[in-house]
Amino acid sequence: MANFALKVIRLGFSLSGSLFPHTTAKLAFTLFCRTPSRRPKGEKAAAMEAEGRRKLAEAQKIPFVSGSSTVMAYRFNGDGRPGRPRCLVVHGWGSNAAYIAALPTGLAANGAEIVVLDWPGHGLSSGRSLNMRQAVEAAIEAERRFGRFDAVVGHSFGGACLMLAIGGVFKAAGSISPDKAVVIGAPSHIHWLFDDFAAMVGLSSRVKQLLIRHTEKIAGAPLDDFDTVAVATRRDIPLLVVHAEDDKEVAANHARRFDGSAAARLHWANGLGHRRIVSDGGVIDTIAAFLAEASKPSSRLSDGDAAA
Repeated sequence: MANFALKVIRLGFSLSGSLFPHTTAKLAFTLFCRTPSRRPKGEKAAAMEAEGRRKLAEAQKIPFVSGSSTVMAYRFNGDGRPGRPRCLVVHGWGSNAAYIAALPTGLAANGAEIVVLDWPGHGLSSGRSLNMRQAVEAAIEAERRFGRFDAVVGHSFGGACLMLAIGGVFKAAGSISPDKAVVIGAPSHIHWLFDDFAAMVGLSSRVKQLLIRHTEKIAGAPLDDFDTVAVATRRDIPLLVVHAEDDKEVAANHARRFDGSAAARLHWANGLGHRRIVSDGGVIDTIAAFLAEASKPSSRLSDGDAAA
């Protein structure tokens, strides 16, 4: 967000927050859910997206409706061959299917049917806003459209949303029921997002609390329930948590919180940060190997393995 625009927003919220706190909280929620511009930032990002679009050209484009949005889905190996495992792959906030195309194409190379989504407000999907409830509903609708997924894989915001969908956290929305899950550079709770957002746009403590209450009303669940570690413990399905200790967008402590969950296996991909991690060949091979394992009670890696 440009400095001048941010100064104007901070001034506006400061003035309106003291006079109309409830209205200000609702306006803040609208801004909080506003998705970034889809235009690539710089030549490198444009080249990455173009390369990703070339990879996605091999997939079927299958749009479907979720709520008020049209969601673009890309399906690889959708020939209906019996025995193909089916996997849902989703991207993070401000990204799209093209940016992470190496991941679904890499998994599809092993013969699985892969469905990858553009979240609402991203890529070729409609809209300019997104919240976790919308994302969960889109994942649930994808399962209705394509059939039950044997596994789900999500990066960043997407990984957190898949875990909330698995946990049925938004009870009115329903849930999904994969046998395995993989989260990559994903947050395990979201209280910190509200702290950072409130500080960035200058919300008072009262308006921040009203923003949280409004979010909980929209979601149909308290913010404390947006906890993917609690979901992992409750559902107890094999879970691979991939993270980099040098991730500057989602701190490594989000992954470390899974250390006490018997269902979770931690894989540290240090040196890859937050964005390169999702397209790294070694990471994709690790995910593919995890998904190919026969279903069995999960066990965490040893401390030595996790630090490698």
